[in-house]
Amino acid sequence: MRNIIKALAVSSVLLSSVVHAAGYGVVDLEQVVENSTYLKAQNASLQQSIKPQTTRLEQLSKELEAMKQKAQRTKLSEAEMQKMSAEYQTKLNELNGIQQGLQGKVQASLQVMNKTLDSRIKQVAEQLRKEGNLDVVLNKNSALAYDAKYDLTDKMIQKVNAIK
Repeated sequence: MRNIIKALAVSSVLLSSVVHAAGYGVVDLEQVVENSTYLKAQNASLQQSIKPQTTRLEQLSKELEAMKQKAQRTKLSEAEMQKMSAEYQTKLNELNGIQQGLQGKVQASLQVMNKTLDSRIKQVAEQLRKEGNLDVVLNKNSALAYDAKYDLTDKMIQKVNAIK
């Protein structure tokens, strides 16, 4: 009996050293993104930088609409119609050019913002993992169930926002 108890004790010690409970943390990445001061500042800066172009787009849209309405309401001579058509096409080309330029600028800015934020999130996740002696930090949306005490979202937000 003593031998069996000793064998069980030794095997339980061996098993406990082989299998350990994984330490983990979860983070709500959507909340981190929503509360990112970096993204808010970058978005504000982007909006400010494209404001002249968006204002011009609005102006061109109104002018084009007014030209359409004028052409529908008024009987124009062939020469007036050709002149208006040429002016309309010029404004439409300008509008399309501005739209394409804006789209490219916004896409490039979004790529840089996403890459930067992704890097910051990964850096902070690794930092939190090491600080908490965790094996893994998971996206909250990937976990089917977890204990709320393992939620690191607020810490993640604070640390991501602290990066300059």
